[in-house]
Amino acid sequence: MTKKDSSRGAAAVVAGGAAEQRTREPRASGSRANATADYAARFDPRYATDFYRPVFDGALVSSIGIGTYLGECSEEDDAGYRDAVTHALGAGVNLVDTAINYRCQRSELAVGAAVQRAITAGATREAMIICTKGGYLPMSGRPPATREEYQAFLKNEFFDTGILTIDDLVGGGHSMAPSFLRYAMARSRKNLGLRTIDVYYLHNPEHQAAVVSPESFRERMRAAFMVLEDAATRGEIGVYGVATWNGLRVPPKSKSHVSLGALVAIARDVAGEGHHFGAVQMPINLAMTEAVRLPTQPVGNNGALVPAVEAASALGLAVFASAALMQAQLTKDLPESVRTLFPVQRTDAQRALAFVRSVPGVTAALVGTKSIAHLEENLESAKR
Repeated sequence: MTKKDSSRGAAAVVAGGAAEQRTREPRASGSRANATADYAARFDPRYATDFYRPVFDGALVSSIGIGTYLGECSEEDDAGYRDAVTHALGAGVNLVDTAINYRCQRSELAVGAAVQRAITAGATREAMIICTKGGYLPMSGRPPATREEYQAFLKNEFFDTGILTIDDLVGGGHSMAPSFLRYAMARSRKNLGLRTIDVYYLHNPEHQAAVVSPESFRERMRAAFMVLEDAATRGEIGVYGVATWNGLRVPPKSKSHVSLGALVAIARDVAGEGHHFGAVQMPINLAMTEAVRLPTQPVGNNGALVPAVEAASALGLAVFASAALMQAQLTKDLPESVRTLFPVQRTDAQRALAFVRSVPGVTAALVGTKSIAHLEENLESAKR
């Protein structure tokens, strides 16, 4: 049995029979499609036959991506991420995920430095899929030491400059106001050193859904999508989406529930069938299988509920699985019953990754690491 066959059989058992993965039709072709195809061809002999998968714009993306969430706001962790991302881009991983608020913007800066390193070494920018997020207010270099320092930062950076008003904030630190999104995208592009961010996510929009009325939430999402469509038209971003934690996995009656079908309808209302809403991110791992197991998303005219991954596939959205190793909690002590499902994998981390990659409808598994050794262990899970 090949690694690919073993992984897919295990997913059917653990995930409970999600729908078969559907290949999305590319919306366009061009340099991005050609560059990612050339990149994939370089590494095809090294990895499983399904390691590179089609996404938007005719591109191919590695089904393991590198994330940059955890860590301290320190030079040591900056260097770790710079080295790990640089190594990943030279080892067959063309998917990099970050966010403006990760490590007080330092993760974006580390990714930007790594991308420039890779380009200097001969890599092609068009072969990379660089993703970031906006929604949480980003600190600048370090977290504030006191609440008073945080309030002074908000006043100086956002309120006095007119970027935000008090009413634009939810929970003291989250916003989807158009002026803030424009600010966040511009800052992220500068941090990353990129003209175009390939995927730009609204970060945890359920944070807003949980505290405002459904009508207000729809209005806020529509205003945000208008900004993102404008940014896509300007070439500042490629596609946009939502990066969620619990919003897609909780039942519709939950206050923090987010409907993918409703979001696609908003995108169509804003920009027609040529809209740029193309990606979703949600946690999927051996311990968090709700997105492939629980029917939480209404689809079709009858509003039948299906799991989030199945709904995303039906709507033509790329699915990026966050927390694939549940922040390292799934790298050891997996039960023997799970280990037997992945007989060709050497470590528990590899077994956990193989599961996520094998879930029908998942485009890629995201794994945060600032260790080249851990990165190589993760990639070994998908080698021939």
